[in-house]
Amino acid sequence: MQPTPRRLGFGADLRLRSKLQFDAIYAGGRRIDDRFFALRVKPNGLAHARVGLAVAVKTAGNAVKRNRLRRIIRESFRLAQHQLPPADIVVGAKFPAREAPAATLRASLATLWQRVATTCASS
Repeated sequence: MQPTPRRLGFGADLRLRSKLQFDAIYAGGRRIDDRFFALRVKPNGLAHARVGLAVAVKTAGNAVKRNRLRRIIRESFRLAQHQLPPADIVVGAKFPAREAPAATLRASLATLWQRVATTCASS
């Protein structure tokens, strides 16, 4: 008998929302970054990873470009969430992400998720 597959949803319990949550991660989290994104990662006491988005107007541009980046980040996290350790992750976009193709951004995020998994597993 096969185990039932875990759902790949992205409900409210997988999101960071409050300023206190973001501030705690910025204060005590580990930074992992590449050319397109900067992640702050801090282990949490839950059974799953949570993500918060920090996509600024100054970095990403107008609302269309910001929302495009947010959609790409959310979808990438949704697909990778079960490979991630229980941690709170804040994803910030860097200026080059503004004009980068979606496939490049997805590849960048996939690499960063792997780095989060290995970094949090070793600490």
